[in-house]
Formats: sequence, C-alpha cells, structure tokens
Amino acid sequence: MTQSPGKIPTPGAMPARTPKPGPRPAAPAAVHAAPAAPTVDAAEAAKFGRVDQEGTVYVTRGGVERAVGSWQAGTPEEGLEHYAQRFVDLTTEVSLLENRLATRPEDASSVRTQAQQLIDSLDEQAVVGDLDALEAQLKAVLEHADVAGEKAKEAKETRRAEAISRKETLAAEAEDLAANSTEWKAAGDRIRAILDEWKTIRGIDRKTDDALWKRYSKARDSFNRRRGAHFAELDRGRAAAKAAKEDIIERAEKIKDSTDWGETARAFRDLMTEWKAAGRAPRDVDDKLWKRFRAAQDHFFAARNAVNNERDREFEANAKAKDDLIAEYGPLIDPEKGLSAAKAKLRELQDKWDEIGYVPRNKVREYENKIGEIEQRVSEAEEKQWRKANPVQQDKANQFQVKADDFRAKAEAAEAKGDAKAAAELRAQAEQWQEFADVAAKAIDS
Repeated sequence: MTQSPGKIPTPGAMPARTPKPGPRPAAPAAVHAAPAAPTVDAAEAAKFGRVDQEGTVYVTRGGVERAVGSWQAGTPEEGLEHYAQRFVDLTTEVSLLENRLATRPEDASSVRTQAQQLIDSLDEQAVVGDLDALEAQLKAVLEHADVAGEKAKEAKETRRAEAISRKETLAAEAEDLAANSTEWKAAGDRIRAILDEWKTIRGIDRKTDDALWKRYSKARDSFNRRRGAHFAELDRGRAAAKAAKEDIIERAEKIKDSTDWGETARAFRDLMTEWKAAGRAPRDVDDKLWKRFRAAQDHFFAARNAVNNERDREFEANAKAKDDLIAEYGPLIDPEKGLSAAKAKLRELQDKWDEIGYVPRNKVREYENKIGEIEQRVSEAEEKQWRKANPVQQDKANQFQVKADDFRAKAEAAEAKGDAKAAAELRAQAEQWQEFADVAAKAIDS
C-alpha cells in the first residue's frame, strides 16, 4: 500500500490504467465494524498535488513540492486520481488504528508503534493528499494511545488485583476446609470445585500466582492426608470392633442354653452394653455379626419366656386365691371398729397371703397395691392414735397458743396507747404464732 519514492518509475514500470491497490492491513479484532473507506475527491486532491505533461507526479507538503512517482498509463487527471486513491488507502489505515485503539485499548502500545512508523514514513509515501492533516491525525492517535495505554494499564492492574483477591479467597477457603472440616465428602467435592474455578482465573503475574498455587496445593494435600488418616483410623477401629464383637458373640453363644434365668439375663444385658461400646465393624460384616449375637439373645430369652409363661399359667390360681383373701378379710380389717382387732386380722391376712405364693408377673404390682391399701389403712389409724396420745405434741400446741394470745394482748395494749405501728407488728406476730398452734392442733386431731 506504501511505496518508497526512490527513482521515478519509468513508463514501462508504471501500473496499468486501473492498477490494483496494494495489500490492505488486516481488520482489527473487535466487535465494532471497520470504518468505511472514503472516496477520492479529485478537486481536493488537486490542492495537494499535480501530474505534469511528462507524467511526473508531485505532492505539496508544507509549501514544498516533491516528486512521488511517474504516471504514463493515462491522462494526468487519471494519474492524480490514482495517487489520491493511495492517500485514501493510507487514511483508511490510520482510521483502522483509531478504531483498534477505541475497541482494544490494551493494544495501545502496538497502535502507538504503528502510528509512529507511519509518521516517520510520511515524507516517503508515494501518495497525493493532505499529509499535514494526516500527520496531525496520527499525532492525535499517539496522544490517545498514551492515555488509553495508562487506562489499559490501570484496568489490567485492577483485573490483576481482583484475580489475586479471588484466588486468595479460594486458597483461604481450601485452608479452612483442610484444617477444620470433617464433612469428608462435601469438603472433598468443594476442594475439587475450587480447582475448577481456579483454572478460570487469569491475569496474575507468575510469581504471585505460584505463591497462591502453593497455598492451595498445600491445603489440598493436607486435607487429603487428614482424610486418609481419618479413614485409616476408622479401618483400624472397625477391625478392633470386629474382633471385640466376635468375642462377645462367642460368650453369648456359650450361655444361650443356660437356665439360670436371672443371672444369665444380667449377663446378656452386660454383653449388650459391651456391644454398643465396641463401635461399628466393617459395613459388610457388621450386620452379619449382629444377626449372630441377636440369635443367641433370642434363643435364651425365648426359652426363659416359655418357662415364665408356663409358670404364669400356674400362678393364675394363686391370684384367684389372693382375691378370695381380700374379699374375706377386707371387711374384717376396720380400724374404726377397733385397732387391735384390725391389726390381728391383718397379720392373719399377711401370713395366708405369703403361703399362697407368686402371682403372674404382669399382676405383681396389682396385687401388691391390693394388700398395700389394707396395710396403709391400719398404719394410718395407728399413727393417728399415737399422735393423740403424744403429750409432747399437745404441749407444743399449747405453747404456740399461749404465744399467740400473749402477742394479741400486747397489740391491744399498744392500740390503747395510740401506737398503731407497734400494734400492727404485734398482731402480725400473733397471727404467725396462731398458725403454728393451729397446725400443731390439727396434727393431734388427724
């Protein structure tokens, strides 16, 4: 697109009437469309150049005319138009630089270099046009490139700071998971997700990026080691639990046929306590071990229940006999009609009750309550009689009453003197002692 002036081309070396333009610069990689190429204005071009009768092409810049080429392929007007088109192509190149600077400010340094190269070559360009205006346009590009370069540098630094902050946050999160988390699956998944996000973050200098990567990598390795140690310890614990449970099963199977019901039942409860404390064996064997232990338990308790059920059927007759005793002795044991006679009948009832023997297990509490009600009735009557015959309790009640009466008399005397405050305090004390006296009297009468 540009041509070094050198020697003026000879007629045989000149381009044809409609020469093809030189190679165009590549369009900028931007979302904006490239500017449209301006058209040649012949009248405007004539202000800055000419073609003489011999075909020599001149351009004027700063009042100085210089030859830029030779035209032998047509009329002087066509030659001028051809070299004006070259100038248009050159202005298009400058416009592309402006567009590139506007759309890709991060390319400011490259744009500046190209603009300076064009400025330096203006005196060598084989074109006809306003080179001074083009130079001013290029110098404006230089100025804009400097500003855009600073802004691009600031934006790059901002992106760098943001990228560093993101990776620092991710590294800190990985470090926290590595040091504290026991949610092994969730934490492991998150650490892998952090790595995926990490790979998308760009724009950090190598030294800083390496330092941050070391933090993340160290945290990941630390987590993996801690998780591995945890599961290794679990494996050891499960192996120990397996051995302990196998020993428990062996002891359970040795006593499952025992008929020492009470002692063996306690032994099985102790074995169950050991079983719970042993922890979990490996998953594939723990259920099998439990089934063996449970089978030994069920064998023993099924046998014991069968025996107890048989006994309960035998003890139903005892329950009927005790009901008959209650029906017989209940009306006879009446402390209100005579405490001594009631106590004698109660002893008879208790002796016969014990002779009958056990009742079914599910009725033990019921029958204890039945005889207990009669025993309580006699006991309360005896206690009441004792209270009434207790002189100490009576003396205490009398003393409380005397105190109450004394304070009441003093209150009346204070009122007579007009001392209302003292009277109120004395009456309060009299009421308190009267409460004591009433409680004591009630205890004697109850």
